[in-house]
Amino acid sequence: MISSKNLTSVTLTHPTGSLNGSIKLPASKSEANRALIIAALSGQESELHNLSEANDTQLLQRLLKSDAETIDAEDAGTVMRFLTAYYAVTGQQKILTGTERMCQRPIKVLVEALKELGASIEYLGEEGYPPLKMNGFSGNGKRNLKVRSDISSQYISALLMVGPLLPDGLELELEGKIGSRPYIEMTLSLMQHFGVSATFEKNTITVPHQQYKASTFHVESDWSAASYWYSLVALAREADITLLGLREKSFQGDRAIVDIMDRLGVYTSFVEEGVKLFKKNPERHVVYDFSNCPDLAQTIVALCAGLGVTVEMTGLESLRIKETDRIQALQIEVLSMNSSLQEITPGVFRLEPGIITKDELSFRTYQDHRMAMAFAPLALLEPVQVQEPSVVRKSYPRFWEDLEKVGFTIEHEQ
Repeated sequence: MISSKNLTSVTLTHPTGSLNGSIKLPASKSEANRALIIAALSGQESELHNLSEANDTQLLQRLLKSDAETIDAEDAGTVMRFLTAYYAVTGQQKILTGTERMCQRPIKVLVEALKELGASIEYLGEEGYPPLKMNGFSGNGKRNLKVRSDISSQYISALLMVGPLLPDGLELELEGKIGSRPYIEMTLSLMQHFGVSATFEKNTITVPHQQYKASTFHVESDWSAASYWYSLVALAREADITLLGLREKSFQGDRAIVDIMDRLGVYTSFVEEGVKLFKKNPERHVVYDFSNCPDLAQTIVALCAGLGVTVEMTGLESLRIKETDRIQALQIEVLSMNSSLQEITPGVFRLEPGIITKDELSFRTYQDHRMAMAFAPLALLEPVQVQEPSVVRKSYPRFWEDLEKVGFTIEHEQ
């Protein structure tokens, strides 16, 4: 496993361009992290199976068991946001911090909402950003909240999961365009699995006061991780790839990759063990709204630059506040492929592919796991160097090893 922080880059090549194999994908950290928080809120022992090996999930498991006063969420946005709500409503006195980049990522929308509900929270640095000091919960706050819904669905999910513990429950009115709606629906579905009912009508979600119940839950494989394999199949000369552990009826919004890739050269067949992927001809111009699946955008940008497909994209607002400014990072990195990514009108981005003229492509990752995995499949066209490859530990620690299983040659550089 590539985990050394001293490893500066990997260079990938593939001798044949043909892929064959069955891949056991990592478990969904989105499902796993929600299940861990809900299980902790229940106060009972639940059986959680196939928990993600992703660093974010392993970190959350450790922190939920920690008695330390200072809690380091590292670079995990979901962990930071979910634990902020968890510690606030359970009245725990903690200092919650993270990496330098994490302390630049806004959290004011969530913190101010929790304050309205009765939490006492201080900003220890710049207002609106971690680190945070959690000073307990009075329980005498409001029941009805209005929250902006166009920034991060993780704020909303964090509030929903603690909603049943509030003395009068929670009524959440979402203001503006709802981003990543499937992630909100995933949260509500998991809450229901653990015995909590809620209603989602128009832009209002109502969660009555009630108690979570212990349950058994098996985490599905990660559709976000699957997206990189769709890209690999689309770029391969030939491919016979089976991805294990995926469900046709999934809680995960990134299942949308099935429909997107049907237009970009990959047909999906659902089988008992997961999905089988088959090559087909791609369309030459695609328009897609990523509001419900923003984590797929990097994969699609890199792939379309490689395929020579023009793509117009909306729904990318949340990419500015991820591990890096993902829009800016993509704009920079596609230049090496003679492609351009431009905002042609407010909120609308167009990738214009060019002709790749370099014999070897090199991509920076900006401390962002998805940058590494989105651009790696291009090694089916030309040798690809990926800098700081250990970033994949955040969500898919075995990514490089899985590529070797289907014939990639990977040279490591310290």
